[in-house]
Amino acid sequence: MPALVTLALFFFLPVLAAFLMSLTDFDIYCLADVRRARFVLFGQYIRLLQDPLFWRATLNTAYFVLVGGPLTILLALMASLILNSERLRGARFFRLAVFLPVITNMVAVAVTWRYLYHPHFGLFNFFLRKVGIGPVDWLGDPRFAMPAIILLAIWKNFGYHTLIFLAGLQTIPEDLYSAARLDGASWLQQHLHVTLPLLSRTLGFVTVITGIGYLQLFAEPYVMTQGGPLNATLSLVLYLYQQGFRWWRMGYSASVAFVLFAFMLAIGSASFLRRRRESA
Repeated sequence: MPALVTLALFFFLPVLAAFLMSLTDFDIYCLADVRRARFVLFGQYIRLLQDPLFWRATLNTAYFVLVGGPLTILLALMASLILNSERLRGARFFRLAVFLPVITNMVAVAVTWRYLYHPHFGLFNFFLRKVGIGPVDWLGDPRFAMPAIILLAIWKNFGYHTLIFLAGLQTIPEDLYSAARLDGASWLQQHLHVTLPLLSRTLGFVTVITGIGYLQLFAEPYVMTQGGPLNATLSLVLYLYQQGFRWWRMGYSASVAFVLFAFMLAIGSASFLRRRRESA
């Protein structure tokens, strides 16, 4: 009972309040007198559909999820296979090294990576000059800003997914690999026909949490680019933050939050239906 009360007070009630706010034109003047707020029903949602900046933020977020998500999962899967190998010496050290970016403070990471991306003194441009390529303005050019954010996000997050894959790999009996080797299966064939099928549930779980997590892209563009240049890195959550806490359009901001929730619900529902169909 206490848990239900806590859940109702700190989760369901705020969510309900936010939904009601999304049906109003709540702004900074309503903070002084809530009676100033007017119910506009779904007017804020209709306004969203006509807002080009909202669509830009949606496309940027989709770009981040569809490119950054698969790359993060692929890198994490490869890293977990290497770290799970019995031939690797110092596996504990490498596991710690892979996980360290996950627990590193985002602001410290952003300051470091801003230096790495510096057009004149950055490490990336240093290596580009070594191979005869001119300097790139990673965070100032709209063509490269989002790929730069994606690279940072992959480095920051793939260690978490690697640990989940490692846990999944350690549940696969070694006997299956021994039997596959006796049948003459190569390293690649062992992983294609043994590892991937038995890791499918873990892979599905990682895909869902990556999709939902990457839909909430905020800290990286907020610290690195503030959504620029030319809104090239403006994400849905950053747009929500700007509308709610920079321009104090709280009702409009709440409507963005519920659209984002609908996207997350769609990803979660798709995964649930796929798993249900597989187990049927």
